[in-house]
Amino acid sequence: MSLQGKNVVVYGAGGAVGSAVARAFADEGARVFLTARTLDGVDTVAKEITAAGGAAETAVVDAGDEKAVTDHLAAVVADAGSVDVSFNAIGISPRELQGIPLTELPVENFLRPITTYTRAHFVTAKSAARHMIAQQSGVIMMNTPEPARLPLPLVGGMSVGWAAMEGLNRALSAEWAQHGVRTICLRTTGMPETPVIHTVYGLHADAIGITKDQMIAAAGAMTHRKRLTALSELTAAAVFLASDRASAMTGTVANLTGGIIVD
Repeated sequence: MSLQGKNVVVYGAGGAVGSAVARAFADEGARVFLTARTLDGVDTVAKEITAAGGAAETAVVDAGDEKAVTDHLAAVVADAGSVDVSFNAIGISPRELQGIPLTELPVENFLRPITTYTRAHFVTAKSAARHMIAQQSGVIMMNTPEPARLPLPLVGGMSVGWAAMEGLNRALSAEWAQHGVRTICLRTTGMPETPVIHTVYGLHADAIGITKDQMIAAAGAMTHRKRLTALSELTAAAVFLASDRASAMTGTVANLTGGIIVD
């Protein structure tokens, strides 16, 4: 198992991406520490992991609260001895943020994803890096969808927030890779298996006057392989990139968009 003996912290572990990544890491031998702002859903994920023979623990942590994050990581390190992977999978509701022309979008709604995402990712990365630099190893991971790079309409400040995450990923690596700390961003398309994407595509479909199914089909048609990223493809890549087999990869974006974006 490629992550045997690794201690992994997942933020936003109650969501579709966070819970799937946590299960995949546990399946590969990692001990996973699941966090979210509430334990709704997170305890269920932890029970599923332990029932399958894995090791999982839960805690209430707001990823944007630096004290809460640092206190939790201190407790993890005191108990487990290290923090080897930090995966921030937090999300925010797209309602009132997407499907609205920029000329009609309130400034505070434009700024919300930019400030929320950049703050939370900086807080969790900074807090984890303090432990990882001391131990001279670790991986910090995040996930963005294709509007981080691809210009698409009606996404409001989301695309700017996601682009900022990718820029942050490069900046973190420039300072920390020399100390053994790798930073990786996984860029996907929208994943239809996740409930939030159905909400997003519904908002966009309503805005342009088509059905949600038509919107999903059109998005898939933009890829070279004519289908959107699957959640299992994200988790398989995350496991590899978190492992020592990807030791040369840092400060980079793993392009899992199926050809919507060609690097």
